Amino acid sequence: MVIAVPGRHDGGMTAPELDHARRLVDGASRIVALTGAGVSTDSGIPDFRGPQGVWTKNPDAEKLSHIDDYVASREVREQSWQARLDHPGWWARPNAAHLALVDLERQGRLSAILTQNIDGLHQKAGNSPDRVVELHGTMADTICLACDDRRDMHETLDRVRAGESDPECEICGGILKSATVSFGQMLDPEVVDRARKAAETCDLMLALGTSLTVHPAAGLVDIAAAAGAPVIIVNASETPYDDVATVVLREPLGEVLPKLVSR
Repeated sequence: MVIAVPGRHDGGMTAPELDHARRLVDGASRIVALTGAGVSTDSGIPDFRGPQGVWTKNPDAEKLSHIDDYVASREVREQSWQARLDHPGWWARPNAAHLALVDLERQGRLSAILTQNIDGLHQKAGNSPDRVVELHGTMADTICLACDDRRDMHETLDRVRAGESDPECEICGGILKSATVSFGQMLDPEVVDRARKAAETCDLMLALGTSLTVHPAAGLVDIAAAAGAPVIIVNASETPYDDVATVVLREPLGEVLPKLVSR
């Protein structure tokens, strides 16, 4: 059941909603956070589908995230490398939402962060890397699609700055891309299994800044709920899982999450 206050339709947070959410957080000891792009917007990294999202403002940019387009088109790869050079994630710093999850871990009540983000800001904020499950990979590395050679992204970006518009793998000459999961690629089965186990064993799931439209990540909410865990969704817009949630909050993450986790 979603907590709601009769007569309120603006999507804002009410005192009963916040109080109920805080009681759920206070009573939990194995909390799992499922985080999406909305967690990093306050750090200057735009989301994809929001009003100011990358794909909302430029639908053609979505092609850069499809593996078939990436492999088939040198032009798409060249555009992707230029986008990687200028990605705001290189300069972004953790915000209040990231730091709230660090606080929750220090309290000993955060089991895992299952993140759809590739920016590494959870680790930069201070969360233990072994608690962060990067569902969609990381922008910090490159990987060869032919031989799986993996190395630091900055090494390859230096080649792009030196004039290589579409750098090839130095081992086998194959196509390089960031070590992220593009549309059309399978998630790492071990990563998915780890995320599922975390969702199955949590006693509260926080779905934070995610539209919950991309699977299998979105399905982790169903797994947690089916195992009996309450779900709190904090997102600026509606999600397909709002009816599954115990509480839905629409306030900015940087404002509401510290209030939820503070002791």
